[in-house]
Amino acid sequence: MAVCGALVRSGRLSRPICGRTLSLIGSRPASVKRMASALSYVPETAPSDFGETTKMNLFQSINSAMDVALATDPTAVIFGEDVAFGGVFRCTVGLADKYGKDRVFNTPLCEQGIAGFGIGMAVMGATAIAEIQFADYIYPAFDQIVNEAAKYRYRSGNLFDCGRLTMRAPCGAVGHGALYHSQSPEAFFAHVPGIKVVIPRGPIQAKGLLLACIKDDNPCIFLEPKILYRAAVEHVPVGDFTLPLTSAEVVVEGKDVTMVAWGTQVQVLREVCNMAQEKLGVSCELIDLRTIMPWDSETVIKSVNKTGRLLVAHEAPLTGGFAAEIASTVQGECFLHLEAPVERVCGYDTPFPHIFEPFYMPDKWRCFEAVKKLINY
Repeated sequence: MAVCGALVRSGRLSRPICGRTLSLIGSRPASVKRMASALSYVPETAPSDFGETTKMNLFQSINSAMDVALATDPTAVIFGEDVAFGGVFRCTVGLADKYGKDRVFNTPLCEQGIAGFGIGMAVMGATAIAEIQFADYIYPAFDQIVNEAAKYRYRSGNLFDCGRLTMRAPCGAVGHGALYHSQSPEAFFAHVPGIKVVIPRGPIQAKGLLLACIKDDNPCIFLEPKILYRAAVEHVPVGDFTLPLTSAEVVVEGKDVTMVAWGTQVQVLREVCNMAQEKLGVSCELIDLRTIMPWDSETVIKSVNKTGRLLVAHEAPLTGGFAAEIASTVQGECFLHLEAPVERVCGYDTPFPHIFEPFYMPDKWRCFEAVKKLINY
């Protein structure tokens, strides 16, 4: 546990960080400028066959998914730090009152214990939905996830498993999270056979993918881009529905450049698509990977064979990021079709900064420059 940011980790919305109070979701004085890249969110429309919809932001859609899970599965339980109070981002608000303290309950501040408890619950037949309060603090649970959850089925020859385990965690930049509330750890878990890693781009996707994780027969890590909790608003189906965990989605069709992202970065690249078309006359195809592991290489390869160019962007640091895996696969499968080397636009190989966050982020301008580099190669 990191020394500065984790010395005081209470369940309150503001946490002391090195003597200063870092407000995670509260307001700030008008005189204080938010030092983060601007985010433009484009709402989507759910398919009509998903039924009735209502307006929800991302945290409400996640709450709705867990509400559905608790209502339809009597073995489902939700647990984690402060979840009985609604959680620091309000994702579980009202669920303890509705379903009781035996099904929605708080845990001690111990991520390793949360993961271990979830594994045990799932092995005994329950549907376990665990919350790690911030993805930055998932590392104490790494051994339980990697050496227990991911390997339980394999080491028992499929006699036992903890497949009905889903671990939720807020991830990514939020504008003022600094070192200990901004990390994107998806690449660590993508290296581990036996677990699925999922990151949604908006409320409709979040509900459908989370319900798919909860119902899946494999342990899943569901990372939620925290900046979208309130910034992303859509009309989300109110009922039970799932989206496929192993299929990427072509969000914008194009013919000149393929762009691949997940989570918040999909929204950034959506704007880059418009910029490239307006300023360069370049048609970009945008793919949301959705599931980091197992990832849909077929959809990406098909697109790159068509466009001949690939840009992959994510907030996590460049070295060892999942963009490298995508680039390697595309280089091997699409070599004769490539018109330019694969471009990666990622965070830098530094700890996540506070006041320098705008320079760290793979924002639309950095991505737009990469598009120009691909076209002019």
